[in-house]
Amino acid sequence: MVMREEEIEKLRGVVRDCVSKHLYSSAIFFADKVAAFTEDPADVYMQAQALFLGRHFRRAFHLLNASKIVLRDPRFRYLAAKCLEELKEWDQCLMMLGDAKVDEHGNVLDNKDHSGMYLDKDSEDREINIAAATCFLRGKAYEALENRTQARLWYKAAIKADPLCYEALECLIESHMLTCDEESSLLLSLQFGPEDGWLSSFYACLIKKYDKENIIEARFKELERESCNSESYDPSFTRTLKTNTDLLACKAEYYHQCGEYQKCFQLTSVLLEKDPFHLKSTLVHLAAAMELGHSNELYLMACNLVKDYPQKALSWFAVGCYYYCIKKYDQSRRYFSKATSLDGTFAPAWIGYGNAYAAQEEGDQAMSAYRTGARLFPGCHLPTLYIGMEYMRTHSFKLAEQFFVQAKTICSSDPLVYNELGVVAYDMKEYNKAAWWFEKTLACIPSPLSEMWEPTVVNLAHSYRKLKMYREAIMYYEKALALSTRSLSTYAGLAYTYHLQDHFTAAITYYHKALWLKPDDQFCTEMLSLALMDECQNGMDPKADLRRSEVFV
Repeated sequence: MVMREEEIEKLRGVVRDCVSKHLYSSAIFFADKVAAFTEDPADVYMQAQALFLGRHFRRAFHLLNASKIVLRDPRFRYLAAKCLEELKEWDQCLMMLGDAKVDEHGNVLDNKDHSGMYLDKDSEDREINIAAATCFLRGKAYEALENRTQARLWYKAAIKADPLCYEALECLIESHMLTCDEESSLLLSLQFGPEDGWLSSFYACLIKKYDKENIIEARFKELERESCNSESYDPSFTRTLKTNTDLLACKAEYYHQCGEYQKCFQLTSVLLEKDPFHLKSTLVHLAAAMELGHSNELYLMACNLVKDYPQKALSWFAVGCYYYCIKKYDQSRRYFSKATSLDGTFAPAWIGYGNAYAAQEEGDQAMSAYRTGARLFPGCHLPTLYIGMEYMRTHSFKLAEQFFVQAKTICSSDPLVYNELGVVAYDMKEYNKAAWWFEKTLACIPSPLSEMWEPTVVNLAHSYRKLKMYREAIMYYEKALALSTRSLSTYAGLAYTYHLQDHFTAAITYYHKALWLKPDDQFCTEMLSLALMDECQNGMDPKADLRRSEVFV
């Protein structure tokens, strides 16, 4: 039986309609007949697509591999490799994609012509470069084979080949494959089209957000300004983008990194009401709830996630967060461990696993978890930072400093790293250096300061006191009291500073306030007795010398 071209074209339309309606068996049936009638490579490709969508991966691969052009046409080769990806045959997948080399900057050295596409396509539609898709698939294969170095290079190659290949950027960011500087350099190297200004701004909001407040805020404003430019053409686009869940999730992540946990929690609560299954918002929401101690919210979130996504690492991470929040660290570890077994590339679970051990001072196990995190996520500075903190706990200050410097190399703008460098310098009695780091920390923090940074302010005051810069020390102790009035260290430090200046009345007042917070504090009790004696002696001998060694740290 011979069919006219018009009838065949109608059948092709039926296949496309079946695919759009997810009727894949029907699509396979009709695509098979069209390919049999025409033997046209475009129709063979359409049949293979239908088989792939119907999850008949072996059959689709066999069909493509049997064609004479599979190694000549990049579309055939790519779809064949996708079939092998679904079958988890990663070495064969790489072989199908062919030999190619990539340099350390993500530039493909074997840049052959990837033209040639048989599928009919509306000329007005924009396409993602097939070379970008191929590079991305190579990255996925290398990552599955645990060759994360090659995976990182091929993901960079994919996003460089076509900035519209968002999945490559997502893998680089979510798997923490790049440092802050590397992320910024990669974005600068991308060649966006003249109509993609909004996309460039959006990508800038997706990367790590440890820059200064004005730089981050400028990124969000720039994105809104790019949106406004299109208002005359499509007003709805502007409104949609300003309230876009992905963009607001980026803002929530920024608030979390700034220590604005309440602000972050409020924003993610609104986002999850709008889109309860937006997983990026869910992760940030869990992190904010942890910091705020909202155990009930964590319990409800964990229950819902385990019910809806029992095979996702995020669900069991949420359960671990709940138990960590209520200080049941053994159970917490169990569920963080389950999250890592489900997805070994889920960074928060590794960090949570280490933190749960550290909370019970099980340093060796905590270090093991942090080291695994540092190895798997070279672009994430937190595992390295926590290794340094563990060394601090065991008073290995030189080793701690080395890891803090390494964390600073990975992320040079996180104020928490500067704070830890200040703490280790203080413990090594390098008070000038400590004060410099604490000042640098506070300079990087958005104003007004939140209560989270009160210890840094106190640490700076301690450093000034050690340097005998008493006026500056008192100023920063008072700033710390403006952030929190329930800190024993602040009251004790302020009292001791006044005491060193022979201002006994003020010293006595603040020793009393410190003892009101902790009546059995030995240092404040002893120093209060000394201050009372000194005040009496001072009344008899104005030139009485206060000779004592500093014992307050």
